[in-house]
Amino acid sequence: MVHKKVIVALMVVAVIAAGSALAANSRSAAVKLTLWHNYGTEANAIAAVNLAKAFEKSHPNISIKVVSQPAANYFALLQASSISKTGPDLGVMWTGLFALKYQKFLLNLTPYFSAAEQSKINSLKYMSINFNPAKGFLVMPLENQFYMGFYNKALFKKAGVKAVPRTWSGLFAACTKLKAAGITPMVYGADEQGIQSSPYPWYDMSYLMAGVLTPAQWKGLYTGSTLWTSPKVVAQLTKWTSLPKKGCTNTDVLTKQNIVGAFTKGEAAMISDGSWDAPTYQRAMGKNVAPFALPFTNSGKNVTQYAGDGFSVMNYSKHQPEAVQFLKFVMSGPAQKIIAAAGLIPNVKGYRTKSPIQNEMLAFAAKQGYAPYPMLDNVVQGEVVTAGSKQLDAAFGGDITPLAAAKSLKAALDALPASRKGPVYSG
Repeated sequence: MVHKKVIVALMVVAVIAAGSALAANSRSAAVKLTLWHNYGTEANAIAAVNLAKAFEKSHPNISIKVVSQPAANYFALLQASSISKTGPDLGVMWTGLFALKYQKFLLNLTPYFSAAEQSKINSLKYMSINFNPAKGFLVMPLENQFYMGFYNKALFKKAGVKAVPRTWSGLFAACTKLKAAGITPMVYGADEQGIQSSPYPWYDMSYLMAGVLTPAQWKGLYTGSTLWTSPKVVAQLTKWTSLPKKGCTNTDVLTKQNIVGAFTKGEAAMISDGSWDAPTYQRAMGKNVAPFALPFTNSGKNVTQYAGDGFSVMNYSKHQPEAVQFLKFVMSGPAQKIIAAAGLIPNVKGYRTKSPIQNEMLAFAAKQGYAPYPMLDNVVQGEVVTAGSKQLDAAFGGDITPLAAAKSLKAALDALPASRKGPVYSG
């Protein structure tokens, strides 16, 4: 009879041998991952490429092919390739309802990340099923983002604008002084991310709705209990669409291109944009540029601060373990430093950015008492966002009334089945 100690020893040897063989196979088996993004050439794209390169160095048996897809039809391409299971292993995914819309193609990441790891991810709620982390989360966020206004300090000084506008009245007063000095107050035009060939109105809409509704009340815009045609909403749209009429913007708001370039060249004093372009502004304008929360309110202080996008593992990927390893790497200290070096704000708690302009944005909620809101286009239905992207622009350009635009949003919501506007969030 073989002694029990001998049996145990043999078992240990067998486990070690098996582990060594597995490790050897792991080292020798080359795995090629594909990552799709819709970042164009902005700072997010730089971060994504540099993250992939750094990951490859620390995981020599895994390579990542980074593919830049056109922003305008990125999600259509991702969906079509996912249906045929020919898409990437990893894909950039917007959080909120975008992730829920495509969740049938996304790997639930909760089993792969400990509770301690999950607790370090800012805004985990908005990348989770039904916005409930207990149900599982679907996206590893790349950065902490803001929809944000930026202003040119020198042009403000030239026009005698001494206070950064914080309310509608302050904004209109600043516009009056800037116009009198021959300066275009605000520049609008094609979105630099290539989302559409006219202004992307949801940057402004996030602040317009924050100006009259609490974060909790935004759920009503999803369910329909808060009407898009309510007096509060229409009043905000009316003030917003008056900006071009009052001369607060360039005259060609619906057709102007390269608004980022126009702003950096001093062709306008203010711009409505996102934190992803902050590195561009800082490089071009130095200390002459600063952020401000868009002042579409009569009182109160609100800021759109949100982990707006990140990376998801496609659930049809043949290399899910390796793809998850990349997401694990994204959470690591070296990766967070890469994200910060690209001029972005790390989204993992405990890591900060060295960018002065980014730290100014972080201070709005952290130090100045601003109420943080998510990005509105991430928490209302995609059909409503699509309708608004067209009809809100039409109202801004003076082609239809604010009420007509609001009715289009309501019609888009009304046309959805009850399951798409109930108490449970879905895509």
